Amino acid sequence: SCLMSIFAAMASIKPSLAKGTRDFSPLEMDKRNHIFNTLKSIFRKYGYSEIQTPSFENLSTLTGKYGDEGDKLIFKILNSGDYLSKAPAELLEAKNSISLISHISEKALRYDLTVPFARYVVMHQNDIALPFKRFQIQPVWRADRPQRGRYREFYQCDVDVVGSSSLLNEAEFILIYNEALAKLGLKDFNIKLNNRKILSGIAEVVGKPELIVDMTVAIDKLDKIGLEGVNKELLERGFTDEDLAILKPIIELQGSNADKIASMKSVLSNSEIGMKGIAELEEVFEYIKKFGRENLLEKIVEVDITLARGLNYYTGCIFEVKTNEVQMGSIGGGGRYDDLTGMFGLKDLTGVGVSFGADRIYDVLEELNLFPQAGSASTKLLIVNFQESLEAYTLPLMYRLREAGVAVELYPAAVKLKKQMSYADSKGIPYVLLVGDEEAGSGQLSLKNMESGEQEKLTIDELIEKLK
Repeated sequence: SCLMSIFAAMASIKPSLAKGTRDFSPLEMDKRNHIFNTLKSIFRKYGYSEIQTPSFENLSTLTGKYGDEGDKLIFKILNSGDYLSKAPAELLEAKNSISLISHISEKALRYDLTVPFARYVVMHQNDIALPFKRFQIQPVWRADRPQRGRYREFYQCDVDVVGSSSLLNEAEFILIYNEALAKLGLKDFNIKLNNRKILSGIAEVVGKPELIVDMTVAIDKLDKIGLEGVNKELLERGFTDEDLAILKPIIELQGSNADKIASMKSVLSNSEIGMKGIAELEEVFEYIKKFGRENLLEKIVEVDITLARGLNYYTGCIFEVKTNEVQMGSIGGGGRYDDLTGMFGLKDLTGVGVSFGADRIYDVLEELNLFPQAGSASTKLLIVNFQESLEAYTLPLMYRLREAGVAVELYPAAVKLKKQMSYADSKGIPYVLLVGDEEAGSGQLSLKNMESGEQEKLTIDELIEKLK
């Protein structure tokens, strides 16, 4: 009756979705779960455990962590009760919503999984063993302008380890990316690798360490605007023609990873931090070789000096993953950070993490037709309902099938056979069981394969064996 009153109330208004959100159908959920379950099984294999954090956090936990622009995109939650009664009258009259926020809202929907993870580590620092390896797959919310491929509610899929400075972690993330994408069916992708210290070294060699952010923002656009465009932007941002002459061979690095590293060593020989960055890349490559996966360094992993990603945040290796099979931005990325928990007072805890862009990966698999056959996760067998009196035979049979792990349902009413068959079709149910008086009497049940149309007679035991 509660449901009926909800439907009655909805009948008078045309239902709609909140802007920037989506419903997921059973078929879409099958596909999404295929991605998440594949990733989870691989994360666990590498020693990562799942955590979850609440959908909303204290507003003070989130504010000031994403810069001014990010703060504007946090969805605030109004305090419950008469929230305006405690707000200062002068702020209400001034209609200044930004000053008013702290008086009327104490909670907010989470903006990403990184800040809640930092809070989690600080709050549980006495209960967790370091290094702490976690993965987290949950929705996040951003009050962004919705557009194609950008939603206000979307899932993030993060995997991080904190409390270990070993570059074995970085090497394993390359293996995780490679294994996960290959298992999802992708054949042609690149894992791009850079190091923040190399970028600092380049800015140092040019003599403009204070312009590192300007430099990387410009270099990052190389594949979009070309070398001329990058040079023009660098000049506008305070670099000289002499600087550009030093930068040109770095920006245009060609050849194998070994060639690129050799070129950078000669350019950065006078920069201590730059050389440290190169040494870190070489150490990651050494680990990959020790794993016996040298082929990855030749085919999949690519040193890319133009890679910047959220520069203020990362301190060591930086990752980005791109597929070459469809036109799509990056489908994953991450890097090493040295002060994740510093924002909550726990200093010098280094960490490294990567994320998978689940929505983009979904679109890629969809376009390349790489999802498993539809309906694989739902009902496997539909028992046709010929008449109510046969339920005394079909219900115990259904119980036995379910006990054996077979997903089975009985059509709930004795309606026309055509209607029951089209129900099986619409749900993608692969088998239908026809049980009439004759079958119930003889114990020889008719199993119809919906794809081939073939029928065969089976005993209950044979049926269970076939469908298990």
